[in-house]
Amino acid sequence: MLNNLIDFYLKSHPVTIGVLALLAVYFIVLNWVFFYRYFSISAWLNNESNSLDSLLMGASTVNENSFLNNFIKTSNNISKEVLALGMMAATKEATKGLSILSIFASTTPFIGLFGTVVSILDTFTHIGQSSGSMSIIASGVSDALIATAAGIFVAIFAYTYHQVLKRKSFELISYLQMQSDAIIARKV
Repeated sequence: MLNNLIDFYLKSHPVTIGVLALLAVYFIVLNWVFFYRYFSISAWLNNESNSLDSLLMGASTVNENSFLNNFIKTSNNISKEVLALGMMAATKEATKGLSILSIFASTTPFIGLFGTVVSILDTFTHIGQSSGSMSIIASGVSDALIATAAGIFVAIFAYTYHQVLKRKSFELISYLQMQSDAIIARKV
């Protein structure tokens, strides 16, 4: 196995190695973003769920841990505008990290494809300089396709993570909207 990796490294074009290194960095970053955001949004979602439950059970205002509490405390008069401001701030906070996952999901297949194209060009150059046989072509193309596979691999995780966090953010904003509606309904 180690000999195969060393052989791949020695045969590959430097651009392909660079592409694979970049995709490895992307994969590390997207996993860090996902797990950090997932656990922070899950904890936040739990706080907002508890706050909504207490409002539905008759509490006069949101819990201390609720995101909307900061906006309610700073205003002398609770209004739709103050709660809307809180909702916009919560939406901005809840959707942090989604853009980077979206960018990674859409660009990594192309980055991998770039590495593949460069490797195939390099393979054809080597074939032209020597008496190339089918085994040289097959070996070069199969090595080149590793970059495309790596790009697709990273894109699958980026897209999946994006969708999971998008759904969590939607649930969170829904809980905040229900709390906001309950507060306004009690005021009327």
